[in-house]
Amino acid sequence: MPIVVNLDVMMARRKMSLNELAARVDITLANLSILKNNHAKAVRFTTLEAICKALDCQPGDILEYVPERGEEES
Repeated sequence: MPIVVNLDVMMARRKMSLNELAARVDITLANLSILKNNHAKAVRFTTLEAICKALDCQPGDILEYVPERGEEES
């Protein structure tokens, strides 16, 4: 998938554990883990907002577009 979730990078920069972030964002550990491991198919803006607030970052710090091989850039 061309959208990569860099949640683990931001968590490391903020020295925050998955358990602590899950508690701050009020999301289950399982769902946060799915997001962190790039297995999520979607993320709600409210969840993204809460994560950004907890990690003091911007959405672009967490989400990155990486074209798949063979895709041409326009």
